[in-house]
Amino acid sequence: MSDVEAMKKLVGAAAGELVESGMRLGLGTGSTANPFIEAVGQRLAEGEISNVVGVATSVASAELAGMVGIPIESLDGARLDLAVDGADEIGPSLDLIKGLGGAHLREKLVAARAERLVIVADASKLVTQLGTRAPVPLEVIEFGLAATVAELEDFGEPVLRVRGELPVVTDNGNLIVDLWAGLIDQAADLDRSLLALPGVIATGLFVGMANSAIVATDGGLAYLDRSFVG
Repeated sequence: MSDVEAMKKLVGAAAGELVESGMRLGLGTGSTANPFIEAVGQRLAEGEISNVVGVATSVASAELAGMVGIPIESLDGARLDLAVDGADEIGPSLDLIKGLGGAHLREKLVAARAERLVIVADASKLVTQLGTRAPVPLEVIEFGLAATVAELEDFGEPVLRVRGELPVVTDNGNLIVDLWAGLIDQAADLDRSLLALPGVIATGLFVGMANSAIVATDGGLAYLDRSFVG
C-alpha cells in the first residue's frame, strides 16, 4: 500500500468514527471518500452502529455502499445528518474545488442538504489560494456546447474533458468542461458569474459549504474548521 493510499484509509476511518446510529449520511465520491464508505460498512457489520442509511453522490458510490452493506436512499426533502466527501483543493476558510471525479453536481446537491459537511483529504490538497493546481470543473449541457465554451473563454481556458477520443459523460448525462481560471481571488463571485451562463449547470466551487476537514499529514491527522487559512 502506498503512503497516499494509507493516508486515505486513515482519514476515511477517522471520518467513519463520526457516524452514529440512526444517521442519514451523504456519501461522497472518489478515492478519498471510498475509505469512509468502507469504514461505515465495517462498523455496521461489527454492530458498532445501526440503522444508518446513505444518499450516494454517484452510481459508483452507491455500488460500493451496497457492497459493504449500507442501505441507499434517494435525495429527498429530508435533511442529512452528515456528509463526507473529498476535495481537489482546500483553500482558506475551507472553500473548495471539487469535481475532478465528475460528480460535483450531485455532491453539491447532497452537501446542501447536510447539517454538516466534513472533507477528507491528504495534505497535498491544501492550498493558499484556489486555482493553484486544479481547474474548476463545470457540468454543462451538450446542446450549445460550442457557445458555452466561447462564453467561458472570458474566464480562462475551458477544456472539454475527454476519455480517449470521447467526451466524459456524467451520471446525469451531461458533459464536463474544466476551466483553467488561474488563481481565484473571489471564489463566490466567480461561482455566481459562471452559473449565470445558461449552459452551465453546476460548478466545482464549493464556497462556504464545508464545516470541517480531516487532513492526513506526515505528522498525523489534522482537524481543520472554517477558521483555517491555507
